[in-house]
Amino acid sequence: MPYYDKFSDKHKPSKRDDWRDDARTRRPQRDFARPEGGPAPANRDAGKAQRTPGPLGEYRPRPERPVRPRSVEGEATVRENLLVGRNPIREALRSGRDIEKLLVARGELIGSAREIVAMARERHIVVQEVDRARLDALAPNHQGMAAFASAYRYSTVEEILETARARGEAPFIVILDGVTDPHNLGAVIRSAECAGAHGVIIPERRAVGLTPAAVKASAGAVEYVKVARVTNIARLVDELKAQGIWVYAAAMDGERYDACDFSGPAALVVGAEGEGVSRLVLEKCDRRVALPVRGRIDSLNASVAAGILMYEIVRSRLK
Repeated sequence: MPYYDKFSDKHKPSKRDDWRDDARTRRPQRDFARPEGGPAPANRDAGKAQRTPGPLGEYRPRPERPVRPRSVEGEATVRENLLVGRNPIREALRSGRDIEKLLVARGELIGSAREIVAMARERHIVVQEVDRARLDALAPNHQGMAAFASAYRYSTVEEILETARARGEAPFIVILDGVTDPHNLGAVIRSAECAGAHGVIIPERRAVGLTPAAVKASAGAVEYVKVARVTNIARLVDELKAQGIWVYAAAMDGERYDACDFSGPAALVVGAEGEGVSRLVLEKCDRRVALPVRGRIDSLNASVAAGILMYEIVRSRLK
């Protein structure tokens, strides 16, 4: 057998390598910026930047990107609802204007800022400490403070009960426990107005308030239905029960809604999606009512469930 040194040919170029080298030398250099048969542009980079590859290698002009118009209406809504600077926020608090929450930059609780925060907490307004970058994104020249004002004036529980007395009707109140979606709040206010409810009550914390989105979703019903805010829903239930009002809670483990008699003074409690009515509030309610569910999803939207139960109260009172 002839001797074969397998290491001697290790670094010899293969036929495949020869083919690659030959292809590199013979491959034509195509100028994509120059059209066929035409002169090259003066600026090659500018010509390449204006052309993009097509499906089969041919280059076509890049279409201009459409400019999205800015939402002037949305900006006006945000600016109307947003208070920026220490003096405007201080005067809004002194005038009694309803404020949803106050944002304070971390490290700014000194001087007049501390006074403003104390005024807000005295009125049970939510105060949040946030990064300064968040305030910069909201508005320039914020002076370390920004506040979201309510889009509509709140009423009180006593004003809601006074409305029922003025109409000569048994009180009909809707209580939302922990609803955070402004569209659900607006839909409930709209259904409450159509059903003849005397008012809607929401908690001050961990719930949505009368934001511009909620007022818009109510489709004008907020002009006719009083909306009140309270510190504690469980304490509110005790106060309503002391005045002879029966409190009904929407719960999955309750009795059928069409088996209850809602003809007397009634307050309907509806919780948020997923969590439902809180445990303490549920324990204080007089009765629990449920809507039958036939599908695979075990619960309804909060505003839909509230609308059905409100009209069941209307049906009971028309008997």
